[in-house]
Amino acid sequence: MPIHPSAIIDPTAEIDATADIGPYCIIGAEIHIGARTRLMANNFVEGATWIGEDNIFYPYSTIGVASQDLKYRGERAETRIGDRNRIREFVTIHRGTEGGGLVTQIGSDNLLMAYAHVAHDVIIGDHVIMANGATLAGHVTVGDWADISAFVGVHQFCRVGRHAFIGPHTIVTQDVLPYSLTVGKRDVAVFGANRIGLERRGFETGVIEALQTSLRLLTRAKLNTSQAVERIRAEAPPCAEVEELLEFIRTSDRGIVK
Repeated sequence: MPIHPSAIIDPTAEIDATADIGPYCIIGAEIHIGARTRLMANNFVEGATWIGEDNIFYPYSTIGVASQDLKYRGERAETRIGDRNRIREFVTIHRGTEGGGLVTQIGSDNLLMAYAHVAHDVIIGDHVIMANGATLAGHVTVGDWADISAFVGVHQFCRVGRHAFIGPHTIVTQDVLPYSLTVGKRDVAVFGANRIGLERRGFETGVIEALQTSLRLLTRAKLNTSQAVERIRAEAPPCAEVEELLEFIRTSDRGIVK
């Protein structure tokens, strides 16, 4: 395998023969790196970390390091990363903690841009984009195809629904609805469906309009959430995406951004 002579690798690390380890990388014990994954240079990987196939880590990313949670006492915890992810410069990904299931998990086909931060016990799905400086606090869950813009901050234990778009500099302290366009610093609000993103991904016009109707009733009809849900069931054309939206609302612990 192509390993630069300046790299420092623990002898117990499991590295596929087709992986590429660049200059000045440091890889600790209990590390598994899959086929054709490339660490370009100056990457630091430690803890019990599993990295899948065809990933690329740009210089100075830090993977699997100990949580910044003050309750963390060094318990064995894991970081798991899927396939075909692009991890850009200075990204930080912290391993899990006992209080959150002992694992931080990132799916496949994601793009984490420069300086993004993934804290302990975060769960990220597939096809997610985190732009420059976006930050996920501990225990955050991000659904597939979510798009988190630059310098977004997501509070602990919040959920970001599938296909949601969060605008730049938004401060998220409650759950972000799936399929929504959510923007704001202090006065965070939903501005309808993530229409452009959904169109690009091939959603039918009828589905997008059903979501638009549902989100309008939730956020613009001057109804409380229970009343809005009743109106959605009565007025929105039935489809799986609207049912997903309603189930997301039902299972929210922190409340939803409206």
